[in-house]
Amino acid sequence: MSRSCAEKSFSATTIGDIVERASISRATFYKHFANKRECFDRAVEGFAEELVQVAVGTYSNATSQPEAVRKAVAAVLERLAKEPAYARLTVIEAPILEPGIIATHRDQAMDALKLHWEPGQTSDGTMADPRLAFGRAHVLAADYIAAGKIKKLPELVPEIVYILLLPFVGHREALAQVKLVR
Repeated sequence: MSRSCAEKSFSATTIGDIVERASISRATFYKHFANKRECFDRAVEGFAEELVQVAVGTYSNATSQPEAVRKAVAAVLERLAKEPAYARLTVIEAPILEPGIIATHRDQAMDALKLHWEPGQTSDGTMADPRLAFGRAHVLAADYIAAGKIKKLPELVPEIVYILLLPFVGHREALAQVKLVR
């Protein structure tokens, strides 16, 4: 599913494309999935869960929350860069098919961050909306993927770290974490 969608898009992908790539019969496909959309949804869910595990795995050994965010962002972008078809599936195709998926992922990320920080005015007076920050980070990644620069996604780590940390820790700490990336 991911490779076909990366090459053709979801709407152009057929069951025939999927079974041919998977080297399975149509009967086998239908034993596992009711239709193409169910196969797509499971592929997206599976890779999204994998990305969460990648982030949590790096997050748990950090010495501070800003460091944890920096490490998680780097790990997620590296994983996306290693799996171009899945990157395109989750960041480009999934929101086309299910526009609410971005809000769902944003809310999950914001809930995780809010466990440690309350968004709003930071100690240095910075005010930024974490929901907008997540949207900006998504657009940056989507732009790279759409432009065929998937392997270069890790280049976005400094900018995305800054964008995501700003609403929670302010300019100075967000910038300090960016400097640690370089």
